Amino acid sequence: MNYSHEDENFPLTRFESMLKTNDILFFDSSEFENIIHHYLENGKIALSKRAIKLGLEQHPTSINLRLFQVEILVIENKFTEADDLLDMLHDLEPTNEEIFIQKANVLSKQDEHAKAIDTLLIAISMSSTPEDDADLYALVGMEYLFLDQFDNAIVYFKKCLEVDTTDYSALHNIVYCFDFLNKNEEAIEYLNEFLDKNPYCEVAWHQLGRQYFTIKDYAKANSAFDFAIISDDTFVGAYIEKGKVLEKLKKYDDAIENYKITLALDDPTSFALLRIGFCYDKLGKEDLAIQFLKKTIDEDPLLDRGWIAITKFYMKRLNYQKALYYINKAVTIDGDNVVYWKLYATVNKRLNFLEEAERGYKRSLELGNYELDTWIERTDILTSLGEYEAAIYNLIQATEFYPENAEIEYRLGGLYFTIHQAEEGRFHLKNAVQLNIDYSFIISELFPNLENKPMVKAIISDSKKTSN
Repeated sequence: MNYSHEDENFPLTRFESMLKTNDILFFDSSEFENIIHHYLENGKIALSKRAIKLGLEQHPTSINLRLFQVEILVIENKFTEADDLLDMLHDLEPTNEEIFIQKANVLSKQDEHAKAIDTLLIAISMSSTPEDDADLYALVGMEYLFLDQFDNAIVYFKKCLEVDTTDYSALHNIVYCFDFLNKNEEAIEYLNEFLDKNPYCEVAWHQLGRQYFTIKDYAKANSAFDFAIISDDTFVGAYIEKGKVLEKLKKYDDAIENYKITLALDDPTSFALLRIGFCYDKLGKEDLAIQFLKKTIDEDPLLDRGWIAITKFYMKRLNYQKALYYINKAVTIDGDNVVYWKLYATVNKRLNFLEEAERGYKRSLELGNYELDTWIERTDILTSLGEYEAAIYNLIQATEFYPENAEIEYRLGGLYFTIHQAEEGRFHLKNAVQLNIDYSFIISELFPNLENKPMVKAIISDSKKTSN
């Protein structure tokens, strides 16, 4: 007898029809389980609870329906009630491994990960099928991850792969653990052993290539990605990674070829378009470079690396008007991107648009870019604009991050002398020359009117005599 997709959904359709009409229809317990599972998978908690309630009215002794009830209690963070229900179920069926799995889940949700592991190990001891063991090993591995016990996690994820060599989630988790422990060589050794037994596993070849890339063995990385592609010639990730390796080897034409294959295999990714643009730039093919950089921002207007790349492309060629056009568009799209604002400030400064440049540096600081050069650049622009008080306030804020910094102190000295606060000027200038006399050129560059002022000259010349 042939069953259609509609036949598979028939109990669900009957159940939902029953809810609408308030008729009471009979379902066997496995049908209720499938209905509840469907609702839980789709996040329909209220309907899950309704199905559990009706299911238990018709099958009050069903352990599996009670276990779904435990799942709902865990979702609702009702851990004590879930625990009590599990204790009751354990009294009824002390050898039911699913009860221990749910018990471990309750413990895990309460950050009792060590106890959760002990409970899962009991479930493993009861398990009768290798497939079930694999799922349980994965749960134990995850609990060890929660405890940051990566070596122990590796042991159990390896057990998963011994049962099921296609469990790529376990494979990724093993590599993640090795990465976290900075054990690249051990990861390479394990992946090579795994590939000896599973030579056509494209995922393992891909992971091996990434490990070689990390340790900068680009020739071996390239070979690994080749084997990943031989194992699956539609594996987009392998072509991308191979492209990155070829860039490191300065084989830009070959890198472009690999990136372009990904465009043919799948929808264009902004990453591939961006890398193609970079490669053409390295090859000196400016028209093609800018063509692909523009495609990058068309494909993904939110990709900050695209806007940064196209702005820097024009800056490098001293075409600041074009650079300004693109960075203006970027800050319009994302006004909270600190890198955009820093570039915005730099481009405007090159064009001598000082008010806009100052705005860019100010916004960069507001967004948490506290690099010394940001404070200094903003100060120098405020000084050029004659905004001496604002420049002083900016530097005082900077001293919280860079106390006793000569570049800041010279500027503070010069600014205070400029606004005729000689005592403060003298204090900061003396401090500056004691910190580093080599930066005294700051006075002549930024404050030429002060260079021949007797007090300023005396402080700097005295310091020079002392240092000689």
